[in-house]
Amino acid sequence: MTETLDPGAAADELFLPAAATDPHPVYRRIRQECPVARTDMGGSAVVLVSRYEDVNWALRHPEYFTSAGGNLQLGEQPLIPLEFDPPEHTKYRRLLSSQFVPRAIQTLEPEVRRIVRGLIDAVAPRGSCDFHEEIATPLPSEMFLALMGLPMVDLPLFLRWRDESIRPDVEPGDFEGAQRIRAQTAREISEYFRVAIAQCKEAPTDTLLSRIVHSTIDDEPLSEAELLGISHLLLLGGLDTVTATLDCMVAFLATHPEHRRQLVDDPSITPGAVEELLRWLTPVMVIPRSIKQDVEMGGVELRSGDGVMLVIGAANDDESEFPDHTVDFSRRPNRHVAFGGSNHSCLGIHLARLELRVTLEELHRRIPDYRIPDGVEIEFS
Repeated sequence: MTETLDPGAAADELFLPAAATDPHPVYRRIRQECPVARTDMGGSAVVLVSRYEDVNWALRHPEYFTSAGGNLQLGEQPLIPLEFDPPEHTKYRRLLSSQFVPRAIQTLEPEVRRIVRGLIDAVAPRGSCDFHEEIATPLPSEMFLALMGLPMVDLPLFLRWRDESIRPDVEPGDFEGAQRIRAQTAREISEYFRVAIAQCKEAPTDTLLSRIVHSTIDDEPLSEAELLGISHLLLLGGLDTVTATLDCMVAFLATHPEHRRQLVDDPSITPGAVEELLRWLTPVMVIPRSIKQDVEMGGVELRSGDGVMLVIGAANDDESEFPDHTVDFSRRPNRHVAFGGSNHSCLGIHLARLELRVTLEELHRRIPDYRIPDGVEIEFS
């Protein structure tokens, strides 16, 4: 007989290194045994929500599951528009979405393909590489810095800030230590962008940062705090998400040659493969929220002020929406929530899909056969 999973143990298991490497067994136990589970994390009440239907409901109802109030605790000011609810979220998203519309992103494909081919050309003759350092990191980094108009020489600084914000180097469970690192990092990021914003005001250009600096909402310019909140979010999104996703995808394909062979034999299925690997791997495993007003879900009373972890990785594995526990590149429909959902779907979704698709297409065109070297252990954060 299988022991019922205690909610506290569920939270512990979810954030252990073993779950990052192979999360599906933990996802299933949480979803089946305590799909809405109240627990304690770092001395605060947190509710795990893991079923597909419940996660989607929460994403569609910010009046109960709010993003406002600094849930992420990653900056001196809220990340914009991520840490706002409608109607404030709507006005910021409308401003930023105009910079990431599909037709604008599609014009970037030749440049993305040029960068990817150059990165692969540099490593292919050697017969081996550190994929994370030599391809997954430089591709989105180079694109982000070019779009923003920031100097490439500052990339090591940005990458340090990325890691210290998202995965600070502390012992598991040291929430206070992690928060101290994040707070200091946020101050450094703010000081950097204060200077960059001031330079854009003095000398406008056609870069993304400059266009945002000179944008208006209701005919009013954005304040420095608003510009810092936007810049901080773009930094983290631009430098981390695609890198982490490429790492996960290529590690999977390196260890599942039958799936890799499908992409080599028929590159036209790559867009579907990107969506399915996003669903199956879900590199961003959880999305934080907090309860704005009392609500019941799954027989559990969620109280105002409770923290919430929407376990989108578990939702993407839910039998009610995805009945087979397999990786199927032809899956239709594929209504995964790897990019979030509703008002808070990822702003950079079209750019991310472009970078992921082009990288897989070019990698399998040039290097159709690859594997993880013997004795190498892949660690996921």
